[in-house]
Amino acid sequence: MRQADLDNRGGKIPDLTGRVALVTGGTKGIGRSIAEHLLEAGGSVALCARTESEVQAVAAELGDRALGIACDVADAGACARMVEQTVDHFGRLDILVNNAGLGVFKPMSELSVEEWQLQIDVNLGGVFYCSKAALPHLVASGDGFIVNIASLASRHPFRGGTGYNASKYGLLGLSEAMMLDVRYDGVRVSVVMPGSVDTYFNSREQVPERTWRLHVDDCAAAVMQLLSYPPEAHVSRVELRPSQPPRKA
Repeated sequence: MRQADLDNRGGKIPDLTGRVALVTGGTKGIGRSIAEHLLEAGGSVALCARTESEVQAVAAELGDRALGIACDVADAGACARMVEQTVDHFGRLDILVNNAGLGVFKPMSELSVEEWQLQIDVNLGGVFYCSKAALPHLVASGDGFIVNIASLASRHPFRGGTGYNASKYGLLGLSEAMMLDVRYDGVRVSVVMPGSVDTYFNSREQVPERTWRLHVDDCAAAVMQLLSYPPEAHVSRVELRPSQPPRKA
């Protein structure tokens, strides 16, 4: 599904002509779908991934208004450089979509300290680092927006999710506190919390046919819906679920 079909999913298409967005984890899955929708709405998009060759290849596929930047969001300095590179290239930054994330799913007794730290550094630290670096530019925009892609795991713990749940619970708290901090600076902060999504997350293959899981375009539609509201209106949290998941026995 592309922008032309967005209204069929209940989404609205904002006019992003002249606006600039930065999408972390933007080369595949949810992040790539968001980047594609932002471009098709008229915006310019910087997208990042950890691998230089991957992010440059995807940016080339997306066209002249896409900029690829290699960045490890667990590195605060790298996040600051990414934001500055975005602004140097496009002249401004209006929208930040913090999408990069990972999961290591093991019982706590088997989860290593390094695996715990990695999830906290990427899923939570990366959002803080990118948001802090982007904030002065989003304030200068006059109508800045931060959209954090969290998870229903931000509210619902599950076995084997010690590190992942902790990072996503933290992301929900960070998002809602940050919203209160910056709302009078002309910056809106929203968090999107999808349930099961058919995506490449955690090395799982994405299947082409529609399944009971959410599609990555459903998540992109939620982001576009958020961006379509006028400055006086703000949806701070979106919980997005499959409508008919398999029944539990």
